[in-house]
Amino acid sequence: MRTYVLLIAFSFTVSFLLTPIVRTLGQRFTGNQLVRERDQHEKPIVKFGGLAIIAAFAAGLWLASNFHFFRGVFGNDEAIRGIAYALGVIVLMGLADDMFDLKWWLKLAGQILIGWLIATHGIVIQSLPVGSWQIDEPWMQIAVTVFLIVLTMNAINFSDGLDGLAAGLAAIGAATFFVYSYVLATHVSADDYANIGALLCALLLGACLGFLPHNFNPANIFMGETGVLAIGMVLSVAAIAVTGDVQGLEARRFRNIPAYMPMLLPMVIVFLPVLDLVLSVFRRLANKRSPFSPDAKHIHHRMLAQGHSVRQSVILLYLWAAVIAVSVVSIAFIPVILVVPMALLLFLVAAVATWRPLVIKRVDALRKRMGKA
Repeated sequence: MRTYVLLIAFSFTVSFLLTPIVRTLGQRFTGNQLVRERDQHEKPIVKFGGLAIIAAFAAGLWLASNFHFFRGVFGNDEAIRGIAYALGVIVLMGLADDMFDLKWWLKLAGQILIGWLIATHGIVIQSLPVGSWQIDEPWMQIAVTVFLIVLTMNAINFSDGLDGLAAGLAAIGAATFFVYSYVLATHVSADDYANIGALLCALLLGACLGFLPHNFNPANIFMGETGVLAIGMVLSVAAIAVTGDVQGLEARRFRNIPAYMPMLLPMVIVFLPVLDLVLSVFRRLANKRSPFSPDAKHIHHRMLAQGHSVRQSVILLYLWAAVIAVSVVSIAFIPVILVVPMALLLFLVAAVATWRPLVIKRVDALRKRMGKA
């Protein structure tokens, strides 16, 4: 655990120190940018913060490769090379989109390329950790893997609407998945429990936390397309890698809840962004618009309309993400009879905090109507 803590601290420091440098260098590109109607800021802000997150993540990978503890992870570097190639595509496509606003089909093609690079370098879903559900055909393994990666990247992208929201949700997700991956790895092997899923999440956690002080409201830099694509890619790759560790457990464990975690956790981590993604697609199709066309009706926009400030909205979404993630992960380690009451209490607290301004507004409106009557 001390090695992971060191890596988290290292990636945090690199990200925290690099972000102001990236902001200074990027300011020359923001002069001709326009503030969109759905944006919450009043003047152009540098969107290249994802470069600092990626640089911190890459620096952390380099440092980890020098530790004997991770000899198993870096012994066969094909997966790491796939991640490096994917990050290269993310940097190029992300910067191009942030500067020139690429067409949606170009971005989708780039995302598929990113998923393909990962899948063709050994990180694929070969089976689902439920019974003996195997995916035997290589092309199907690649297709399922690419689909999961593209889905996660777009889900994170949809959450990047308020200062600090995407970075905070990613940090919560990375921390949750890190704990699960680490504990799972110790069960698979007590001698060598270095785990690529835990490593990726530890580095992502540090990089996002280092970026967050600069990105929290009022933000002075945004992560842009480079950041959301990198975060989505890393989270999905970590989830795919962990499915292999689950297969390393005894067969009897497949009948238990921990076997389902690699499928549940990615969706739990990005539950709110995925929900927002699905609702947005249906909403736009119902209005006869492209599902990729932007609008200001996401979950975070609705929270602002209820009366929450930007900071309150972000913190409440942090709370919901933490409640959902912690509740689901706790089932893997704590008896359900203890988890359910705790989860219900946390859900109640989050619900009261979320809908309190709306209830107050309606009560005040009711009092005014009764007073006039």
